[in-house]
Amino acid sequence: MLLYRSIIPGRSKGRYIRLEVINGKSLQVPSRRDPAGIYVSIKVGSRRCWKSTIGVLSSDQSVTWGDTVTLSSHTSHTFKLSVEIRASFELERMLGNGEVVGKLKISWDKLLDHGDEPFDLPFPSVHGVYPSLTLKAAVVHACDIQDGALPDSLVACKLVRDTDAGHARLAKYVVHERVFHLTAALQHFQSVLDRCPVNHPDHGTALTNLAYAHLRGYGRMDLQDIDRPISLFREALALRPQRHPDHLLSLLNLAEALIWRHGKKSTAADICEAAHLYHELISLCPEGTYLCSVATMGRGVYNVIKECLNLPRDASDEDIHLRRIVLEFCPLGHQLRLRALDELLTGNSTLSLCSEGHADRSHFLHNLASSLLSRFNHQGKPNDLDEAICSYEEVLCLRPAGHKFHDSSMCNLGNALVARYNTRNDIDDITRAISLYREALTLHSPGHPDRDATLGNLANALNSRYAQLHVSEDLYEATELYRESLHIMQLDRPGRHVYFFNLSAALCSRFRQTQKNEDVEEAIALCQASLEGLSSLHPDRFFSYMRLSNAYSSRYRILHDPADLLLAIENLRLASGHPTQGFPLRIKEAIEWARQAEVYQHESALEAYQMCFELFESHVMTRSSIISRREAATAFRGARSLPVDAASCAIRRGNLRQAVELVEQGRGQQWSLASRLRTPLEDLKIASPQLTQQLSELSKLLSDAQGSTGSADPAAADEAAIQYRSLTRQWDTAVAEIRGLRAFSRFLLPPSYEYLQVAARQGPVIILIASQYLCSAIIVSTSGGPHRVPLPSVTLVDLTNLKDRFARAIRYASGMGPKLPRNNLIVLLRTVWDEIMLPIVNVLERVLKLKRHSRIWLCPTAAFTSIPLHAAHPFRTNADCSKEPCLEDLYICSYTPTLSALVRSRQMMKKQVTPSFATIGQGKPDAGKALLAVDSELELVRKLVPVTANRTTISGDAATRTGALKALEENTWVHLACHGKQDCTQPYNSHFVMKDEKLTLLDIMERHVPQAEFAFLSACHTAVGDEETPDEVIHLAAGLQFSGFKSVVGTLWQDSKDGGVMDCTKAAWALNRATHAVKTKVPLEQRMVFVHIGV
Repeated sequence: MLLYRSIIPGRSKGRYIRLEVINGKSLQVPSRRDPAGIYVSIKVGSRRCWKSTIGVLSSDQSVTWGDTVTLSSHTSHTFKLSVEIRASFELERMLGNGEVVGKLKISWDKLLDHGDEPFDLPFPSVHGVYPSLTLKAAVVHACDIQDGALPDSLVACKLVRDTDAGHARLAKYVVHERVFHLTAALQHFQSVLDRCPVNHPDHGTALTNLAYAHLRGYGRMDLQDIDRPISLFREALALRPQRHPDHLLSLLNLAEALIWRHGKKSTAADICEAAHLYHELISLCPEGTYLCSVATMGRGVYNVIKECLNLPRDASDEDIHLRRIVLEFCPLGHQLRLRALDELLTGNSTLSLCSEGHADRSHFLHNLASSLLSRFNHQGKPNDLDEAICSYEEVLCLRPAGHKFHDSSMCNLGNALVARYNTRNDIDDITRAISLYREALTLHSPGHPDRDATLGNLANALNSRYAQLHVSEDLYEATELYRESLHIMQLDRPGRHVYFFNLSAALCSRFRQTQKNEDVEEAIALCQASLEGLSSLHPDRFFSYMRLSNAYSSRYRILHDPADLLLAIENLRLASGHPTQGFPLRIKEAIEWARQAEVYQHESALEAYQMCFELFESHVMTRSSIISRREAATAFRGARSLPVDAASCAIRRGNLRQAVELVEQGRGQQWSLASRLRTPLEDLKIASPQLTQQLSELSKLLSDAQGSTGSADPAAADEAAIQYRSLTRQWDTAVAEIRGLRAFSRFLLPPSYEYLQVAARQGPVIILIASQYLCSAIIVSTSGGPHRVPLPSVTLVDLTNLKDRFARAIRYASGMGPKLPRNNLIVLLRTVWDEIMLPIVNVLERVLKLKRHSRIWLCPTAAFTSIPLHAAHPFRTNADCSKEPCLEDLYICSYTPTLSALVRSRQMMKKQVTPSFATIGQGKPDAGKALLAVDSELELVRKLVPVTANRTTISGDAATRTGALKALEENTWVHLACHGKQDCTQPYNSHFVMKDEKLTLLDIMERHVPQAEFAFLSACHTAVGDEETPDEVIHLAAGLQFSGFKSVVGTLWQDSKDGGVMDCTKAAWALNRATHAVKTKVPLEQRMVFVHIGV
């Protein structure tokens, strides 16, 4: 780009000189401050006539301008031309004229000595480097060119003079190292800041100049306060958000200051924050710029990499994220970085630096993998385990045979593969792990300090493979390897206890095979010995409890001594309750405790179930996203049936209130947790911001402290245990204080029966429990205690078969003519009536005296959720030729996913809102079959909407994902007609089909529409639940109810169609009337497809 500008000191006719400033090279700033850009200034005499644009410095410290100025030559006999190169620390609006990089004077004649060719103009040295400009000068003729001058904004003023003086003094301080120059610079910059208050446009620049002067003084140890420049830089960054032209330089300034403070105080938070600032800076910096080279290859980022590698590892999300960031700073094979670091680090050759660079990467990858594996052990995220294995794979590639850490890298990868095998039972994982351990063992000959550990690892892998394949050779080899490792291990070696309980596990397995009593007795003795050397809060006590339980349980199954059963249960209780072990392992033990208590009819069964739910909730709360919570909830074998098994246990013990509480606590954890995070915590923040902040900080500290209690250093372990106990007491105190607040008496407690009974205020709620131990119904009535309805002829297997038969019958009926009898469906609905709903109706009529046409709510669990309970029908005729009434003749039926969901919907009904109605239809999506009747359906609905309501119709190209979400958020009533699809593998991906994209359940749940009232979902599969989550009810209709809609009508399966005052509490009644009205016109499977959910 050529920028032409004519500057003539006075009106003249004749010759003129056109000067083109092409580029500059070797441009260094005397103060060593990183510039925003460089510009050229030209003076004639004492008057500055012209300045170029501010050019961004390239990574090779050059700038390209191409700016041109036309000067009058009539003054050549009087003045020389003064040319200055200046550094600007602002890209656009400047405060002052920046810092002088170089200046010299040149005559007009010398300027023209080079003819029409470019020439280099060298400047005095700066730090041993000579800056230069490439110029081109030519004589041009012009006439009547008007006088020109710089704009008034460039005229010197007090702010400009002080700023320029500050830059000049700071440059002298850096060059000559005289403190009085620094003092003068600080005085000038402070004076400027005093006259640039917070609302002044140059306030951020003034802050930055003063901060940098303080930082330079601190760096030369002439100033002691490092907190002052950091505070100033942080304030400046706040004034320069991401799109501000000087945002990048502010990021770099603050990052460098934090690195300086970390060098003095070694505060981990400083180096972590610096890493995040560099990460943002690198992502925003244009490639090839000086700022980008400083960010990616400067000493600062090198220090960040080095210091982050030295940080202690933990299993927190923050630690994992930090290590990912640093890994991006250290890309594999990036030779430019290595060369740049070599220039910065004097005394190191490129070859040695290359070796160090690769070692850093493998070291960091190792740390990252270890953190991921640790987080997997605490949180159970499967992706962490996969990524840890990939990282260990790369480490092994970077440490090939002959590398000093090749053996340990093989063992680390083997450990991760064993962990994945124990989770997924993929035999390839354990087979490869065994191969890696065997290869490592060849490098650990007798006398090697790590031979005992490698023997133990190989034994663990063989023992794990035996558990699946039952190959005796694996078990016997594992036992001998454990013994050998203990034999050669030093008695005081940290971690010796691990080999005790691992050998114990192998001996238990051999006892179950051979029934030799000495094996199980040795196993018990080994576990007890392992406990003796561990503090009460050591995480590994969990494994000792687990192995002891295994040993006592094994002996009980053979010898049937009741004392062994008591000891097995007690150690399961201790293991599942051990506070410093991660939730996934504790949950597995709690599930095993509940299973054994049920099998052996032990009185602790209910306690075990309660422990399962408490651990589940704590575990799920560690996940930040809805999908990851579901992944956490579905990761445990045997967990899906826990809610109904727990409820059935309480029923068998005659405690119906507890049965209701347990089934509610166990079911709907996804909904209840999401709603808890959405409301009570927000409410708590309003009621007590201090307590909310305190609880958040304690949660993080407790999570961090869990890992510290297992330190190999006894003193450190004791100190960590003391800290953990202190934090636990503080947590309990904070929670107790919160529960003392009004409306927070049950904070972090599961809902009580009294709270849940509110759901039955307008009609009884029938909970249908389907467990492997019994099937039963509990009726929660408006007042009094719950009522049990036994279902003696129904088993879980029967319900599963019934569910499958319904699916087949509906598919078959959808292909039949509309007038043909649906005999298969009739038989099935009669079964539902006789065996399930009739016993319930008898209690409603005879015990509760419930009047006909009253409201009732069905809350099905497990296999009950896939059976059309509302359509139960006797299909029989009485003796007087009248038809025996069906359920919908007797009552107006609705569903609710949980009792809490119904309570919340009623609570949100208290606020009156102006009704508005949106009809959303998509009959011709870009992907999928067309629905020809959608437009006519929308028109019909629109005509039925009262004229007093605001009406909106979205269809065709306007019915997009964004458009539908907007309509859901802005209207109180919604009618949605389109394709609906339930995703059984990932229910949060269940969706409505819009024109462009899918409108997913997750999209809906992320919206919060408390003013919404009613939604009619004229789409398929909108009320079909999830098959994997522990008895959750996750479907589109429930998602809308969670988001704020109090009343929802959805469908249980695919509908075979081709296509007054608004009161959402009348929706169930309206659906009931509509179903009756079309009995003779609409086939049975199409009538029973619609269900009502909510108030």
